[in-house]
Amino acid sequence: MSPGRPGGIRVALASLVTQDFHRAVREACLWLPEAEEFVSHGAPNFRVRGKTFATFVVNHHGDGRVALWLNAAPGTRELYVGADPKRFFVPPYVGVRGWFGVHLDRGLPWRRIATLVREAYLKVAPPKLALTIGAAPAIRAPARKPSAADIDPMHSVRGKKLLSTLRAICLKWPETRELRQFGYPGWAVGKRTFCLAKAGEASMAVWCWVGVERQGLLTIDPRYRIPAYMGHNGWIALDASKRCDRVEVEALALESYRHFASKRTLRRLEDDRM
Repeated sequence: MSPGRPGGIRVALASLVTQDFHRAVREACLWLPEAEEFVSHGAPNFRVRGKTFATFVVNHHGDGRVALWLNAAPGTRELYVGADPKRFFVPPYVGVRGWFGVHLDRGLPWRRIATLVREAYLKVAPPKLALTIGAAPAIRAPARKPSAADIDPMHSVRGKKLLSTLRAICLKWPETRELRQFGYPGWAVGKRTFCLAKAGEASMAVWCWVGVERQGLLTIDPRYRIPAYMGHNGWIALDASKRCDRVEVEALALESYRHFASKRTLRRLEDDRM
């Protein structure tokens, strides 16, 4: 099966509802000549002869959006975002290159979305391919609008329970506070983050620092993995999608807290524990 056709790529999304949006995006993109789907940074992308024209993104760094990022001709982004900021926005990273974002769950008709995809395709497609396409097809709209939990598992019952557990653990130690880092809930001692709760691709995980030398031992257990971006600095991710042992999580978080806390803060911690 060709990776560019529906069914050839499998991407784990947060819910059946967001999977339905992915299906509609595929219909809007893959009717175009030689269009193919590929995964980059965990998100479905669409390209023609090596040039990307669309990216489907759900809850990118916790932004709460179900969106399509589209390549665009100069001036197009300003036109759409200026005329309808409720449905269009400037996406991160690619926005500086003229791309614009489309909210897929705010009532924009899917025939219009397919037409916008067609415009993005024409921006990068070779002239011979561009001459072969007709009008955008009708797209079967998703069955229902996604809920907050569909977009971000941290809003689900399981996610809320996990956050409650982590708050009870992390905020009892001196000089700790809750924050958001890269769109995810986290906890810091002073200015240094020591614990993160991350959700995506239908999973939830607790990230803590354990040191590079301990990563290999922990990853013998399949619940643990070395996370992207921060793993080379000694961080570990514990799968918490179904359950997590509070004692285990507290031990991880405390070790990470001790690593990042100042000597003065650690003295306070020891005084409080006496």
